[in-house]
Amino acid sequence: MSPATAWLEAAFLGLIQGLTEFLPVSSSAHLRIIGPLLPSGGDPGAAFTAITQIGTEAAVLLYFRHDIVRIFLAWWASLTQPARRSDPDARMGWLIIIGSVPIVVLGLLFKDAIEGSLRNLYITATMLILFALVLAAADRFSRRERTLDRLTWGHGLLFGLAQAMALIPGVSRSGGTITAGLLMGYTREAAARYSFLLAIPAVMGSGFYQLFRSWQHGSPVAPGPTALATLIAFGVGYGVIVLFLRLVSTRSYMPFVYYRVALGLLVLGLLGAGLLSPL
Repeated sequence: MSPATAWLEAAFLGLIQGLTEFLPVSSSAHLRIIGPLLPSGGDPGAAFTAITQIGTEAAVLLYFRHDIVRIFLAWWASLTQPARRSDPDARMGWLIIIGSVPIVVLGLLFKDAIEGSLRNLYITATMLILFALVLAAADRFSRRERTLDRLTWGHGLLFGLAQAMALIPGVSRSGGTITAGLLMGYTREAAARYSFLLAIPAVMGSGFYQLFRSWQHGSPVAPGPTALATLIAFGVGYGVIVLFLRLVSTRSYMPFVYYRVALGLLVLGLLGAGLLSPL
């Protein structure tokens, strides 16, 4: 494969990452599915996926910068000022920390499987379909009445467990947390907003960890093309955040459900026809 092709592939994968990271369709599944169909014909890998997610999470940092600074300052003050611990922003800081624990623990425990066997395309396609049905049920039957100021410690942990399920390509980090939020009775806006905030520590941590491994241990990630993909993911991801938060308050998640099911069935068909290899 020529250097020009490698750069074009990276740019395309960065575009896909930016378009899909914040939608409940699984960005990791898209990168996993599309990679073998490109001229290079290979899985981009967990390391490439994690590093490009730095770009999309940087978009979250930019969009929610005022909220993030306010939450961090309140949380920091609560460490030394007991009276500040009842501050809603300080409490949100602690909830984000607690909600981040499951994905860190499970990510370290199952690192080899996440980077290997769980990237089997049969698993990816099955997860796309299965969790589409769960999202459909949540969107249809949720009460959608709780707001983030009513977020409990238990619910924060459940959000975190749902986020950790996205370690399996096809589940979707945003899809998992939004579905969990709907099932617990939160509004679409509240579930989406907490999903964005909760992702910051886990996704940034994973991305920089993989970046460190790439530098120190020679992981198969090309620095230049990966940097380009990350930059494109940042720009496109920011636009998706703006549009998604505008639409989520008035629109159902059912279009994403139909899309996930169709994509999952397509992948199963391509696997059955021998046009895609599961590993």
